[in-house]
Amino acid sequence: MLENIGAFLWGPFMLTILLVVGVYFTVGTGFLPIKRFGSMFRLTLGGMKKKKTSGSGVSPFAAMSTALASCLGTGNIAGVASALIMGGPGALFWMCASAFISMALKYAEVALAIFYRRRRPDGGWLGGPMYYMEHGLGLKKLAVLFSSVCLLSTLGTGNLTQIGAMSGALKSAYNINPLYVGIGAALLAALTVFTGIKGVSQVAERLVPFMSILYTVGAVAVLVANASEILPALESVISSAFGLKQAAGGAAGYTFAMAARYGVARGVFTNEAGMGSSPMAHAAADTDNAAHQGMWGALEVFIDTIVMCTLTGITILVSVPLAGDGVALTGTAFASVFGAGGEGFVAVSLSLFAIASVMGWSCYGEVCCAYLFGNKKLPLTIYRCLYVAAIPIGSVIAMDKIWLFTDIANCFIMLPNLLALVLLSGKVFKLTGKEFGNKRRKISSKNL
Repeated sequence: MLENIGAFLWGPFMLTILLVVGVYFTVGTGFLPIKRFGSMFRLTLGGMKKKKTSGSGVSPFAAMSTALASCLGTGNIAGVASALIMGGPGALFWMCASAFISMALKYAEVALAIFYRRRRPDGGWLGGPMYYMEHGLGLKKLAVLFSSVCLLSTLGTGNLTQIGAMSGALKSAYNINPLYVGIGAALLAALTVFTGIKGVSQVAERLVPFMSILYTVGAVAVLVANASEILPALESVISSAFGLKQAAGGAAGYTFAMAARYGVARGVFTNEAGMGSSPMAHAAADTDNAAHQGMWGALEVFIDTIVMCTLTGITILVSVPLAGDGVALTGTAFASVFGAGGEGFVAVSLSLFAIASVMGWSCYGEVCCAYLFGNKKLPLTIYRCLYVAAIPIGSVIAMDKIWLFTDIANCFIMLPNLLALVLLSGKVFKLTGKEFGNKRRKISSKNL
C-alpha cells in the first residue's frame, strides 16, 4: 500500500507540481540565484564578519548551518546511493536539475519566513510557513494543518531515516548492535535537543563545516584514484536521465520515469526545498533583510545537493556497480580506494551527518509545537522527550519501509507550503525587486 501511495505521489503528480512551481519562482525572481550566483556568495559567506548578532537571535551563518544540519544527512550518502540503485545513473541528473530550480524556491520560502516571523517571549524569533500562512494569507486552518503534519513528520523524517541509516552503517563497518547505536544516539541528541534552537545552532555552526570538509576530502580522493572513469560516468548520467540507451529496446519511458521519480524525491529529501522546514531555522537569524537571508537559503541548496550529492553520486559511479543497499554501496565505493577503512570512514561520516540532522529537525518540531500550543514549557518538554525516545526505534526498522514513509510524509508537508508560496509569490517578487532590482527602500521585518 505504501509503495502504491509513494509511486502515485512521486509520479507525474508531484513532479509536475514541483517543476511548475520551481520554474515559476525561478523566472519570477529573474533567475536570481543563477543570474546572481557570484552575489549569492558575496552576500552570504563574504559578509559573515561584517555584522555581529544582537544576542536576540543567531547569526545568518548559524541559521543556515542549523538548516544544513537537517539537510546534510543520510540523503547525501544513503539517499543518493538509493536513488542510483532505484533510478539508475540518470537519477543524479534529475537530482541536480531539480536543485537548480529549487534554489529560487528555497530563496522564496526563507525570505517569507523572515518577513512574517514573530518575536519569542525570550527575545528570539519564531517563523516558518505557518506564520506566513496565517499572517500573510490569513489562512489559520492551513497553518494548523501544516504545523500538525510537520510535527508528526519530525518524528519520522528527522529521526527514523537518519538513525536507521546510521545504525546500518555502523553494524556493517564495526558490527555494533543497531539498538545500542539507537540508544547512544538518543543520549547524544538529548544533550543538544533540550537546549533549543540557539543551542543547536551553536553546535551546528561548528559541526557542519567540519563534517562537510571531512567527507569532501574523502570523496575527492576516490575521484582522483578513478579519474579515468569520471567522463564515462558523466556520460552514463546524461544518457540514463533521458533513457537514450534504452530507447532502442523500448524502455526509454520507464527509465526516464524511474530516474526522474527517485532523483527528484531524494533531491527534495536532501535539500528540503519547498517543504517549509528549513525556513523555520532561517527565521531565527539576527537579520532585518529578508532577501539577503533568502540567498543563504539558495546557497544551502547549492551546497547540499549540487555539491555534496554530486560528489557522492560520481564517487559511486566511477568505482562500483549499482547493486545492494544504499549505505553499503557508498561504503564499497570508498573501500575501493581506502580498503577496509573506507567502509568505516563512510560509517563515521554518516553518523556525523545523521546526528546533525536529528538536531536540526528537533528545531523544526519545536517551532511547530510553539505555534500549536503557544510558548508553554509543558508541551515543549513532552515533545522533546518523545523526539528523543523515538530515536532508537529507527535503528530496528527496515530502511526500505522508512524511505517509503519519508517520501510520503515529505509530500504531505510540501503541498500546503507550495500552495502558500504561490499565493504569496507577489510579495516574494516585490521583495526581490526592491532589493536587487532597484535602490528604493528595502522591505524587511522592520516594516511589518
